[in-house]
Amino acid sequence: MMPENDNAPLPAPRPAPAGATRQNLALLVAILALALAAWQWFDTRQRLAAAEQETASRLAAVTAASQEERGAQKQLREQIEALQGKLGAFEGKLEEYDSQSATLQALYENIARSREEATVLEVEQAVTLAGQQLQLAGNVPIAILALQTADARLARLDRAQYLPLRKALARDLERLNALPFVDVPGISLRLEQIVVGVDKLPLASYGRPSEKAENAAPAAGSPWWQRSAGELWRELKSLVRIQRFDREEPPLLAPGQDFFLRENLRLRLLNARLALLSRDPAIFRSELKLAGDWLARYFDTRDKTVQGDQATLRQLLATEVNVQAPNLGETQAALRALRDGKEKK
Repeated sequence: MMPENDNAPLPAPRPAPAGATRQNLALLVAILALALAAWQWFDTRQRLAAAEQETASRLAAVTAASQEERGAQKQLREQIEALQGKLGAFEGKLEEYDSQSATLQALYENIARSREEATVLEVEQAVTLAGQQLQLAGNVPIAILALQTADARLARLDRAQYLPLRKALARDLERLNALPFVDVPGISLRLEQIVVGVDKLPLASYGRPSEKAENAAPAAGSPWWQRSAGELWRELKSLVRIQRFDREEPPLLAPGQDFFLRENLRLRLLNARLALLSRDPAIFRSELKLAGDWLARYFDTRDKTVQGDQATLRQLLATEVNVQAPNLGETQAALRALRDGKEKK
């Protein structure tokens, strides 16, 4: 049953006791602390889970990297082993190459030494040939060529120990080049031409008068008796010969003596050529003078061939063939000194 007076004032609330308020505050603080702890636990839990996940991912990455590293290390070890095998093979080949190189070097030195000795031997032969040509034949051009060949052989060696020999060769070459030139082959060839034509030279004692108009045969259209008479007359005229000599009467030769005359003239010319080759000017001039006297005495000097041979002999008599060739003593001494030095080594 409701009270009758609705307007009556409500009773004032009673103040809560002080102890209850403190309990409420403590409870509120405890709730807040619990909520904070719960939140911290949850947050820590989340962080731990994230850390575990990150650690797991890192561990997986590390594991994968470790596996890759092990694979790389294995591959590297295989490569190292392969390289070591190749290195061992290369070292074996290198040792073999060193051995072959030493053998080739020794062979090259032997070949070089043999080639050098062969070159020195060629130089000795060239110097010997030059000396023989100068002393025996007096052939200066051949001697110069031989010494130039020897100098060229030494120049290829390019060794300082051959400089004294090359200097001696240069001095001998200078002396030989300063000698007057004697055309020995040309003089010999001119004498040979005269020797070959000796058999064709006409003798003075066998000269015949020249054909004249009255000695000519009659024309073919003349009568037979005239031709016969002309032939008979020519035969009679041939039995007697009248000849005039404008010089001293040439000596007559017995039949068959012309052969010996030509052979003796040929021998004189050949002796002159031998004297030329042996560098004997006295015999050379005496033989040429005697051959020229025989041409003027026994042969027909009106013949052009005889006149040409006489002119050739006069030119050869005026040619100087006495050239004193120097010896090669300096070069030979340098060569002996070089050979002695090699033998001492």
